[in-house]
Amino acid sequence: MNASTLARRTQRIRTLALSAGLVIGMAAAAIAPQLVHASSAVKASKSVIKGAAQPVEQPLQLAAATPEQMAAQERVLTGSYNCEFGQHIVVRHNEANPGYVDLTLGKQKWLMKPVLSATGATRLEDVRGQALLVQILTKSMVLDTRTGKRLVDACVHEVQRKAEADLAAQPARASIFDAPR
Repeated sequence: MNASTLARRTQRIRTLALSAGLVIGMAAAAIAPQLVHASSAVKASKSVIKGAAQPVEQPLQLAAATPEQMAAQERVLTGSYNCEFGQHIVVRHNEANPGYVDLTLGKQKWLMKPVLSATGATRLEDVRGQALLVQILTKSMVLDTRTGKRLVDACVHEVQRKAEADLAAQPARASIFDAPR
């Protein structure tokens, strides 16, 4: 490559870089008023006056409960559950929406839709897709469906406590692993 070709290529690269810089600058100038408006809206939203009304969450339009959902709701253990680390949850039938239940964990509350799983476990699925309560024979747990982590585990209702005691009282059964080899 000779010197004149190299000079032409260098000039083209400089021109393209300058053009790209101008386009970026023009785009930034066009967007800047919107960014200023957005940042002032954020600042205004952060400076909420004490005692001012908080935005009201819009009520959900829930589908009417299906017969399967009503059957699942009948299997839900309602009342208070004692959980690990001194926590507890409360499950109650939702009076305003037949076939749905309310789940409370501390200050968190969810409206849940009961679903029977193929394994026989009862699932309570948050209608907003944020939480899941799974009830099995001897315990229940609440999961955060967005992060996939447990919010609380080893939650036991009095019915589950009795089932655990009944299982413990049964004599141990022999299994194929106990047989001599």
